[in-house]
Amino acid sequence: MAEGEAYGVDTLGTVAIQTHGCKLNQADSAAIARRFIQAGYRVVGPSEPADIYVVNTCTVTHTADSKARQALRATRHKNPSALVVATGCYAQHDPEGLARVKGVDLVVDNSKKDRLVEMVLAARGDQPVPCATGNESPLLPMGLGLGRTRAMVKIQEGCDQVCAYCIVPKVRGRERSIPPETLRSQINQYVREGYKEVVLTGTQLGSYGFDLDGLNLSGLLEYLLRETCVERLRVSSLQPQEITEKLLRLWADPRLCPHFHIPLQSGSDYVLKRMRRRYTVSQYGDAVDRVRQSVEGVSITADVIVGFPGEDEGHFQKSLQTVRSMDFASMHVFPYSIRPGTSAAFMGPQVDESLKRERMGEMLAVARAQSSAFRQSSLGTIRHVLWEMEEVRGGKLHYVGLTDNYLRLYTESDGSLLNRITPARLLSEVDEGLWVEAL
Repeated sequence: MAEGEAYGVDTLGTVAIQTHGCKLNQADSAAIARRFIQAGYRVVGPSEPADIYVVNTCTVTHTADSKARQALRATRHKNPSALVVATGCYAQHDPEGLARVKGVDLVVDNSKKDRLVEMVLAARGDQPVPCATGNESPLLPMGLGLGRTRAMVKIQEGCDQVCAYCIVPKVRGRERSIPPETLRSQINQYVREGYKEVVLTGTQLGSYGFDLDGLNLSGLLEYLLRETCVERLRVSSLQPQEITEKLLRLWADPRLCPHFHIPLQSGSDYVLKRMRRRYTVSQYGDAVDRVRQSVEGVSITADVIVGFPGEDEGHFQKSLQTVRSMDFASMHVFPYSIRPGTSAAFMGPQVDESLKRERMGEMLAVARAQSSAFRQSSLGTIRHVLWEMEEVRGGKLHYVGLTDNYLRLYTESDGSLLNRITPARLLSEVDEGLWVEAL
């Protein structure tokens, strides 16, 4: 929900939803918003005054936990009379701890997200509501999108991979797929509501269909391209071992966005093995090569962790070398942090925090250089862009948009571009994006 936007009729009150973390949480927040609207509430932007505040938390790192607690306390401070609700992965991982945060009225973990609105109704009626906990999060229905331009659609939930550092399998549960007919209906409804792009998201997208007879991710994409008329379809994240020739052939359809997010996590085989990742550096590189050979104009983005237990200087230098060789369009870099409940929490030796910071700085410098190089390599080209944000500055309409290959673009126009897909000529670098001429 963007600032200044509101949906629904204010019958029971107003609701603000703040979302932390991944695209899957964004999809869940959108579904929660739709349920509030159906119940008679008006959903407003996350920093606007509201009767109810929902903070959809992340728990992937200690920093994410800290940000969630800060957000909850700040929400209570700014809105002393509001009902403050904590939900999401932190609520799943440590519901009792969140319940002790000053100002939190209700904690709803992932397994009870589908009942969150009903629990809020009960709480506002002064009915005692216990802290709701369980083991698996529900497959929530469709929700609102991002400013009526991009919509997040969850195609599956849960992860069975059990990487050594990751708490997600414990907070999202086992892998479950949403039936293709349900997804078709959701996407076509979004199209009717005016959305131009749908982002397919989940905890482990490549596992889609393992619990559905005769269906996998390739089959789902074929089905959705055939049975929906959405203008752009984006796949949020894939593991390198999931990128097959059959899958890549589908990108011959221009509606599939030429952007692949392929988590790397480390460029050292030794560290990857300790992380319990299911590929080697060589296999990862082969997947990247296949994508670049098959998809014209593609951008490849990645995640990297520095300072994993046992990572010595040689392993880190190997990771840097690997990253430099990949020429990523963009990269998220994280310092390893201990997560209780994961096997890596018991591993040694732990990397000194000051050394982690040094390695973060080196890796981020490479990431920034590669992002700039990718933007510069795109100058002079023409890409299709979905214009998502509009504001008036100096009497001119200014727009921010996203290309099919995930470049952030800026322009000005005498006429409205909002929620339109137009060609644009990429002219110059600006603000970690590109200034363009809309055509």
